Amino acid sequence: MTPRTIAIYGKGGIGKSFTTTNLSATFALMGKRVLQLGCDPKHDSTTSLFGGVSLPTVTEVFAEKNARNESVRISDVVFRRDISGFPQPIYGVELGGPQVGRGCGGRGIISGFDVLEKLGLFTWDLDIILMDFLGDVVCGGFATPLARSLSEEVILLTTNDRQSIFTANNICQANNYFKTVGGQSKLLGLIINRDDGSGIAEKYAAAAGINILMRLPYNPAARDKDDRFDFAVKLPDIGEKFNKLATDIIERNIKPCEAAGLDFQTFVRLFGEVNESHPTPASDDELTGNKAKNDLPETQKNGSGSSEKEKLLALVEKLPRAEQEIYCMIEVDKKSTAEAAQLKGITESQAHEILSAARARLRKLFFSI
Repeated sequence: MTPRTIAIYGKGGIGKSFTTTNLSATFALMGKRVLQLGCDPKHDSTTSLFGGVSLPTVTEVFAEKNARNESVRISDVVFRRDISGFPQPIYGVELGGPQVGRGCGGRGIISGFDVLEKLGLFTWDLDIILMDFLGDVVCGGFATPLARSLSEEVILLTTNDRQSIFTANNICQANNYFKTVGGQSKLLGLIINRDDGSGIAEKYAAAAGINILMRLPYNPAARDKDDRFDFAVKLPDIGEKFNKLATDIIERNIKPCEAAGLDFQTFVRLFGEVNESHPTPASDDELTGNKAKNDLPETQKNGSGSSEKEKLLALVEKLPRAEQEIYCMIEVDKKSTAEAAQLKGITESQAHEILSAARARLRKLFFSI
C-alpha cells in the first residue's frame, strides 16, 4: 500500500513541529503506522516525538558515508520509538541541512529526498508520512513536495498575526501555481494555532476560500508538555481536537480547497487601508556625494558669498507658481517633502517630482546668466 503523504507548512516558530508531532502521535494511537519527516535545516521536528533525542540527519549521514564510499541504508537514517500505551511505534527522519553559512538549505532538502527515494520511501509499509516543512523560505527546495507532487495533501499552519498568514498565503499561491503545470497536491485547509479569538486568520480563510481544519487556543499545559518532550494530546481537550482532525483526514471527510491565494493588495486590505502612494526615489546626487556641488541651495557654502544666494532667490521668483511654492517650503523653510505635500494637498511623490523640476529649472537659469 502506498503511504498517504501530507505536508504541513507554516512560518518558523509558530508551532509546526508541535502540531506535526501531536498529529503523528494521534495517528499512532489510532493504530496507524506513521513516519514524521522533518524538513527544516534546524532538524528539530522530531525531538519531542523521540522524547528529547536529536536524530542523526540524512545530510550528515550521507556526507559521512560518501566520504567512506559507503551506501546509506534505511537503518542509518530512519529511527523508531516504541511508546508505552501506543499500539504502533512511531518512525522519524530528519533531512537536516548544511551548517550556517556553508550551503543552501533548499538544496539539502532536495538531496535528502533523493536519498530517501532511492531507499524506497514511498513504497515502505506505512500508512501516513507527515512532512514538517518550513514555509517562510521561497527557495525551490522547500517547495519540493508541491513541485514534484510528493505530498498528496497540504495543510497550512498559522496564528493570528499578519506575517504567519502572509506565509500561508504564499504557500497557497505556490501550490496553485504548481497545479497549473501538472502538480497534484491538494490543499486540505488551515490550522489556527495559539488562537486568541481575534478572528484574523478566520477572516483571511474566508476571503481566500480555505477550510479551517482546527483551532488550537494557547494552552500553558500543552506548552509545558512540549517543553518536556511529551505529547500535548495526553491532555483531554487537546487530544479531542487532534483526534477529530486525524479521523477526518483518515476518513477523507475534508473536501480539498480550490483556493489560489490572495494577491498582495487584496491581502493587505484585510488588515486596513492600503497606502497607494509611490515611494520617494533617492537621487544619484544625495548618495554619490555630489549633492553639495549640484544642489543650488548649497551654493552659499562654496565661498561665493551672499551675492550668489541673492541671485538664486531672485531666480526662484521666475519659477512656475507650483514649483516656486514647493521649492521655498522645502529649501528655504526647511520643511520635509511629506510636510510640503500635506500643505499643498498632493502626494509626497508628486511633491518630490515638482521639487526635482524646480531644481533642474533653477540650474538652467543660474548658469545661463
